[in-house]
Amino acid sequence: MQRDNSYYQLPFELVLASGSPRRQELMKSLGLQFIVKPTHTDETFPQRLNAEQIPLFLAEKKADAYEFMNEKEVVLTADTIVWINNTVLNKPESKHEAKEMLSLLSGNMHHVFTAVCLKSKNRKILFFDSTKVYFKSLRDEEIDFYISNFPIYDKAGSYGVQDWLGYIGIEKIEGCFYNVMGLPVRKVYEHLLTFIP
Repeated sequence: MQRDNSYYQLPFELVLASGSPRRQELMKSLGLQFIVKPTHTDETFPQRLNAEQIPLFLAEKKADAYEFMNEKEVVLTADTIVWINNTVLNKPESKHEAKEMLSLLSGNMHHVFTAVCLKSKNRKILFFDSTKVYFKSLRDEEIDFYISNFPIYDKAGSYGVQDWLGYIGIEKIEGCFYNVMGLPVRKVYEHLLTFIP
């Protein structure tokens, strides 16, 4: 049987416990072989938490909900939030809420925090990355067009950096672009290497 050399081989079975298509795309681009097993965890969190504390809590909560099948598994969970004016913006529940979020982001800088938990049967690593995103002042017509024509309900802050609103609305990014997509891939790769015996 011919070996598939298109993947960077890790000596363990990597499990991506996320249904996010963007995280799956980033993991594929990283060249790692993995299987997808979303945990479907309740994403409520204590109201006392702020900024990066929120995704750190949720990423760990998702990892702790995973039931390990064997000793060679390493599970990866992640959570992303948008943070502006000491307020968290999660995924919108309606077009009205999405418009409120995008109107708040318009003409302002916000932080995107993505936290990641890597867990095996006997080890756990929790870390996060932070990126500053600067939006131009968006016209109402631009916000309405975006909300009507692009998927918004699976995106923190109601936007995707890699799609139309990101193209026309983002003036500057300070930090990791992929972190805004939902996974700080360089940090993920470096921490995964520490699981190699």
